[in-house]
Amino acid sequence: MSEFVIERIDVFQVDLPYAGGVYTLSGGREYRSFDGTIVRVTTNDGLEGWGESTPFGSTWIASHALGVRSGIAEIAPRLLGLDPRRVDRVNDAMDQALVGHEHAKTALDVACWDVFGKSVGLPVCELLGGRTDARMPVISSIYMGDPEDMRRRVAEHREAGYIGHSVKIGGEPAEDAERIAASLADKRPGEYFIVDANGGMLVETALRMLRLLPPGLDFVLEAPCATWRECLSLRRRTDVPIIFDELAQSDASIAQLVADDAAEGIGLKISKNGGLTRGRRHRDICLAAGYTVSVQETTGSDIAFAAIVHLGQTVPERNLRCLLESRDMVSIKTADGTFDVTEGRVTAPTDPGLGITPRLDVLGEPVATYQR
Repeated sequence: MSEFVIERIDVFQVDLPYAGGVYTLSGGREYRSFDGTIVRVTTNDGLEGWGESTPFGSTWIASHALGVRSGIAEIAPRLLGLDPRRVDRVNDAMDQALVGHEHAKTALDVACWDVFGKSVGLPVCELLGGRTDARMPVISSIYMGDPEDMRRRVAEHREAGYIGHSVKIGGEPAEDAERIAASLADKRPGEYFIVDANGGMLVETALRMLRLLPPGLDFVLEAPCATWRECLSLRRRTDVPIIFDELAQSDASIAQLVADDAAEGIGLKISKNGGLTRGRRHRDICLAAGYTVSVQETTGSDIAFAAIVHLGQTVPERNLRCLLESRDMVSIKTADGTFDVTEGRVTAPTDPGLGITPRLDVLGEPVATYQR
């Protein structure tokens, strides 16, 4: 068999302004722009693969954009000369080069899957286990604000076809209860609501908030508290379904999640967990546990969304709750592809690899290059 190896790795930096102006999270956190890192992996025969890692600022989980590019600087030289189709072996090499820092490994891992798909003429979802026939629902991201303004923004997304909504909370209990009640006030049959605190509540404030809610509201509570113990404590005191996100970042943490019976589902964010190779494994653990799965990202542009769609397309329809339409969060388009959202749903393209064509005029010149 002729040699097929990684010859060159280029790293691009792109500023991705938040499309809504200012994104507000619990604890007074605000974001106006996101710092995206996009990677191109080129093989010795000229085949190219693309991947993206865009952290949600530096105060959400232990990741930040400068760390992504510094991590790639540690890892990339160790990948030159490897076969990018042997994705588990590529991940072994990344782990040997750098412990942790999954956000830095993500763009490289996704780019290898893109190359893999192109090399065999198959879309990535087929390589990840095979596509389902599901038309996958996308979910909005409703930042924390005035209750009636949040209700208005949910309505705008509903009008645009969204049937899923991720509503952010994390303030005073009474205010959060009003935010939830307002956001769900016009809920329609078939809509799915995630109430996401991003780890911003204490057990006490969460319980107080839940007791202030009107009866009969249908939602799941995602990432309520900052620590594992607090989330588990809350889980034991409420019948509201709990979804893990920020705390589920590794094979070990997801195995512990199942062992502790700590949740009903998971928000699987690709860059938080290290890419599609680990994402595939985490998907399988969660499915074996009977969890529901939302496939998302921290944030990101078109290349990140492509990875979301391909992984989501492999989750059985009864377990899949939604995908994050990350492209709606940023005002810059970095790539083209057939990822059209119709009536709030999307399917993976049939083109080889991720099915994207990056806009090189938007990406500009590489900020770093590693070559064999």
